[in-house]
Amino acid sequence: MHDPATLLREHRIPVTAQRLAVLRAVSRRPHSTADAIAEVVRADIGAISRQAVYDALGMMVNKGLLRRIQPAGSPALYENRVGDNHHHVICRSCGKTADVDCAVGERPCLTAADDSGFQIDEAEVIYWGTCPDCLSSK
Repeated sequence: MHDPATLLREHRIPVTAQRLAVLRAVSRRPHSTADAIAEVVRADIGAISRQAVYDALGMMVNKGLLRRIQPAGSPALYENRVGDNHHHVICRSCGKTADVDCAVGERPCLTAADDSGFQIDEAEVIYWGTCPDCLSSK
């Protein structure tokens, strides 16, 4: 990740200790929930409200600094890998989430067989399965 303060300034976001801590937390623990990110932030800077973390995450998603994914039946997860065409694989047993590069190129998922007149600008693909740790413990 680039310097968090520079990244915020480049996106015209005022730099605060809370926002810097949120960016660092997402960088250290990608695919984490807002509550897990709040725990990391509290360990880093001390007190911060849950709402402040949610507000910072939402604003950074809207500005394109972070990506929010919401797997079916799970809380939203946040990551700082943005601007590329990658997908996710999630373990059905433990919930571990990992990035998966697209198998067929840079942005092929944005070409639908029938777009129904929509201008498509994003596609989310989530693979579900069992991670190696859970497989080995069976």
